[in-house]
Amino acid sequence: MFEQTVKIECIEQLAALFGNFDENIKRIEKRCGVSITSHGSEIRVKGDQANVLLAKGTIEGLITMIKKGEQITGQNIDYTASLAEDGDLEKISDIADSDCICITSKGKPVKPKTLGQKKYTDAIRNNTITIGVGPAGTGKTYLAVALAVKALKAKEVNRIILTRPAVEAGERLGFLPGDLQQKIDPYLRPLYDALFDMMGAENFQKYQERGDIEVAPLAYMRGRTLDDSFIILDEAQNTTREQMKMFLTRLGFNSKAVVTGDITQIDLPDGKQSGLKDAVKILKNIDDIAISRLTGKDVVRHRLVQEIIKAYERSAERNERKS
Repeated sequence: MFEQTVKIECIEQLAALFGNFDENIKRIEKRCGVSITSHGSEIRVKGDQANVLLAKGTIEGLITMIKKGEQITGQNIDYTASLAEDGDLEKISDIADSDCICITSKGKPVKPKTLGQKKYTDAIRNNTITIGVGPAGTGKTYLAVALAVKALKAKEVNRIILTRPAVEAGERLGFLPGDLQQKIDPYLRPLYDALFDMMGAENFQKYQERGDIEVAPLAYMRGRTLDDSFIILDEAQNTTREQMKMFLTRLGFNSKAVVTGDITQIDLPDGKQSGLKDAVKILKNIDDIAISRLTGKDVVRHRLVQEIIKAYERSAERNERKS
């Protein structure tokens, strides 16, 4: 039986680390396969050597986050453990030191929670066009909307434009009830949800009525030049090559564009090439255009989302080897 000790500076740090009913410590024990006890200002970790060192590194990383004022959650416990496994614990400070992008309508700070998310938000800040590619749950759209809201409130841009292609994922627009706008709204709902979260429904309504925020299908972008705007194209994997070119050439002066998508969830008809996959290849070496790739490690939704993504990735790899 191998044992290591971690010293805690104060009782407040110990309380934050253990969490309500010791839920955080129980999660670390389960994640790392160790036994953890506390004696005064010391935490003792017992188990197999490799597991103990992993748990110790995870605890030390979480203490760094606590000192920076971060609240410990199941998501950042798992992420800190994954950094410890990869030998990247020194980078935990980069995440903890990330600037708050904005405060939601419910008073919660919005900031990057993983290294991939930090690189993504830095890319958006430092480039005119950013293409964010990654699986569901990595915060691609949410973080882009947060940065757009911050830019609008700081008067860096005059309006936010959010758009996505109205491509059916197994359904047909014609079968949906209502007029054209009512048929399209379900496709735009994730964008509305993100804006409601950032601004609150009433504030969003005011901005939208003034024309400061526009949420529309991609087809409505044709023929326009978008100056002084923060433009987000969501679900870009479902654009065609022609649609992607059309969107990117709408960019006007003092504008910023973010393109997000997941190339593993393409709903285009057979034979149609994804405009997102095409753009990543064509634009990768152009100055002021950033390609930001997020992975399953950057998923900040329920733990099972990460496991589902990993399972599908393994299945795709097996199928590629067979073919």
